[in-house]
Amino acid sequence: MFESLLSTLRETWEILQERLFFLPPFPENIDSLALFSLLLVVGLLIGEWLHAHAGVPRVIGYVLAGTLFGPSLLGWISIEALAQARPIADAALGLLMFAVGRRLDLPWLSGNPQLLRSTLSDITLSFAFIFAFALLVGLSPAWAAATAAVTMASAPAVVLLTVEESRAQGQVTERVILHTAVGSAASLIIFTIVLGIVHAENSDDWLNALAHPLWVAVGALLVAWLISRFALSIARLLPKRSLAQVFILVASALLAVGTARMLGVPVFLTLFLMGVLLALQDERQTLRYTELPEGHWLLAIILFVIVGASLPWQSFTWLIGLQAVGLLIVRAVAKVGALAWSGGSLPLQKRLLVAVGIQPLSASAVFMAYELSSLYPEIGRSALALSLFSAATMELAGPALCRLALRRSGEMGADGKNQGGIA
Repeated sequence: MFESLLSTLRETWEILQERLFFLPPFPENIDSLALFSLLLVVGLLIGEWLHAHAGVPRVIGYVLAGTLFGPSLLGWISIEALAQARPIADAALGLLMFAVGRRLDLPWLSGNPQLLRSTLSDITLSFAFIFAFALLVGLSPAWAAATAAVTMASAPAVVLLTVEESRAQGQVTERVILHTAVGSAASLIIFTIVLGIVHAENSDDWLNALAHPLWVAVGALLVAWLISRFALSIARLLPKRSLAQVFILVASALLAVGTARMLGVPVFLTLFLMGVLLALQDERQTLRYTELPEGHWLLAIILFVIVGASLPWQSFTWLIGLQAVGLLIVRAVAKVGALAWSGGSLPLQKRLLVAVGIQPLSASAVFMAYELSSLYPEIGRSALALSLFSAATMELAGPALCRLALRRSGEMGADGKNQGGIA
């Protein structure tokens, strides 16, 4: 019946073309961008339905939609559509990393030895445990270091969005955000160093091992510094917390995204550094209380649908699945151990809740893994499969764990269930 209807429509269209010469040929397939837009709506509805009926974070629904409709399963989101949407995904992740960077309170951290000890313990143990596990399952030292760099930190995008969705406030919430921000900073630093290590192990030209990390580090830092100075100089001419300042904040962040893409430096690193520098340079507190608009939730839908669609489920094996679970267990032990051992004024129970809250692993890990694997595709894709499938598992479990920690801490807003997102 459908074929008959389609044939009738095609014949009618061809008859009209004889008179209306401006008509294009009969569309044999739905435009990839139009189809992708429709699937974003489906992802939104899945996320909202799961949140309303099961109480789970909306992010899980977005990821499920991307996984279901992506190239690995139904194939409704094609590889070409993913490539077209990549700049939007870069902008979405960049804006979220920018927001996390602005929350990295270095003066507070440096003046609080207990917090400094707990964050350094988390960073050290997480990297060491994951690196050792990756070596144990057979990865070379360079790719084991890459796996540790990619998976050691919590997912800034998931944590930030879960906190906003839950309207959580309090000691546990602030420490979850702080650990996430500091862990992300450490992960990005190690990621930059690992670029050189990977080149040293796989390239015959030693110049790549030296020049690539310098290009990434200096390029990202320079772009972040220049554009943060530009944003502050313009924002000082405008009323504080005005819509014009919000516009400058968003426009500057997008300018940094575009510039980073042109120079071939990681967008997530550039925007994180821009957020940190903007907070440090803002001595007059020009943009201190100017927040990104809630529209970044709309970008989050695109980001997590794309992340879900990008996961290589067609390469999944039970062995790699078991190894991914093993890595996540080792990672969880490292974070729980670090928070329990670090001590401090925060009670042990709340420190353990912080450890649960920083378990998410998501978009930033996927983007870092693909960035590294693109250097040597014939080796990197298989070597970083462990990272990708670990992230895939925590795409679903991570937001729920973070929300559980916030709820158990008693810091979730009374109306947190119905807030956040776009609802």
